[in-house]
Amino acid sequence: MNYIIRILFSIVTVFILAGCMQQHTDRSMKEHAGKEVSAAAKEQITTQSKEEWMKIDAIKQPSASAITYELSKSNESFTAPFPRKYQDINGILTFRAGPFRNNAYTGSTIIKEESLMNNWAFQTSSSPKWGGGGGWVGQPSVIAWKAKEKEIMNLYPEYKSKKNFREVVFASLDGRVYFLDLETGKATRKPIHIKNPIKGSVALDPRGYPLLYVGQGVPHTGEIGYRIYSLIDGSLLSFIPGEDPYAYRKWGAFDGSPLIHKEEDAMIIAGENGIVYSIKLNTEYIPSEGKISINPAISKYRYKQEGNDYQGVENSIAVYKNLAYFADNGGGIQAIDLIKNEPVWANAPYDDTDATLVVSNEENTPFLYTGSQIDKQGAAGYARIQKINGLNGKIEWEKKLPGFSLLGERPVNGGVLGTPVVGEGALEGQVIYNISRYKSFNGGLLISFDTKTGEEKWRWEMDDYSWSSTVAVYTENDKAYLVQGDSAGNLYLLNHNGNIADKINLGTNIEASPIVIDQSIVIATRGGQLFSIRMK
Repeated sequence: MNYIIRILFSIVTVFILAGCMQQHTDRSMKEHAGKEVSAAAKEQITTQSKEEWMKIDAIKQPSASAITYELSKSNESFTAPFPRKYQDINGILTFRAGPFRNNAYTGSTIIKEESLMNNWAFQTSSSPKWGGGGGWVGQPSVIAWKAKEKEIMNLYPEYKSKKNFREVVFASLDGRVYFLDLETGKATRKPIHIKNPIKGSVALDPRGYPLLYVGQGVPHTGEIGYRIYSLIDGSLLSFIPGEDPYAYRKWGAFDGSPLIHKEEDAMIIAGENGIVYSIKLNTEYIPSEGKISINPAISKYRYKQEGNDYQGVENSIAVYKNLAYFADNGGGIQAIDLIKNEPVWANAPYDDTDATLVVSNEENTPFLYTGSQIDKQGAAGYARIQKINGLNGKIEWEKKLPGFSLLGERPVNGGVLGTPVVGEGALEGQVIYNISRYKSFNGGLLISFDTKTGEEKWRWEMDDYSWSSTVAVYTENDKAYLVQGDSAGNLYLLNHNGNIADKINLGTNIEASPIVIDQSIVIATRGGQLFSIRMK
């Protein structure tokens, strides 16, 4: 009798444990994307739930000796890798949504008619030299605030109680940061005016704290640098001057978008002055009193590389665990161990690389996808596309595609300026690049490569080039689409083979990068407008 009871007890225990494990996996899936996640993402979360997300004890490569580097006296290093789950709140909070910088899509999408239609348009003001709307990279953010933050922030009253409210946050060339209702495009609070054109992308805090991070692209008036604001009352909490005596380069712009380490209350960003900043924020947030403050402690990493006189960083740093990756205006590519505060490897410069590197976790090894501009090469040259092992800098495969660039006092470059996207689902095994000024001065190319071999899978030769990053959209019936803007103002919806499903013209150059939330594409143009386009 005791033997039978023990067997029954064992069976019940197994079922209870199995149920707990399933609940944990389901909860992880919901936390990952808020609404729906693709089959590939579900598989990734389930797999990662079974492994420890530990720091990488990276082996310093001989190539790192080509870099001479120094750290500022204030040495605030990270003590742990970036967490596997970047954010605690739903939304797209930084350029390309997180540390891997791979896409700008969230929610769930149903596409039946494969068509695009205007939903709303918002008109910005204009700065004297740069106009309004969005420039490169100009990606908006979107966030679903929690109730306590809505209550204490300076939102207009109707949005404090609005159900399913999501706020679009967008930085414009007119020097203002705008706040809009995703559903209607109407202003949700007063804009923040930094009085200097903003070319980059804003960031919001992954903890859901009411903090805004925004860089400056042009020194129109006042100081040039990076700013952190309170979104409780719109006040400036901190300013990081870009014109830093510690920098080797004196250009002080920030086009990159930071990453916030939520567990360490810290951020990382690189500037066009060639400094990588590791910043302990020392945040004090008291929601019950409607107060937030920061007291940044800043560590600076500066470097020199043989054959590279252009240390400025315009892309957004990508991170895998404790390894940070970036490229610079000279075309050098680096990996830094954020815990050891030292370079792991550095690849030799080729040509200006402004597009953000994308990280792909392939069998627990980080691989990088990157592409260069045609700039230092002159009026004609080759955009170099590479897949790189993120642990040691080894080139897995490389391709070169011809193109053109405009020289002179106001150069306009060709090559890779949009950030590539590594596919999943119906796009599994593909990495898709956007090449500007391909074949002809105004032409472009959207091209897909096999991630393992580098062999071409398909191409779409564009009549008009593009600097805007490609976004992949995954539908509830496991289909995949691509969203792509171009310099003639066309916004395209393409299927997974690169064939045009539909297009809509927004009037002027789409230089900025879009985000996609459920059925909506939010995208800015150089014509001074921010649009919401609905996919049907």
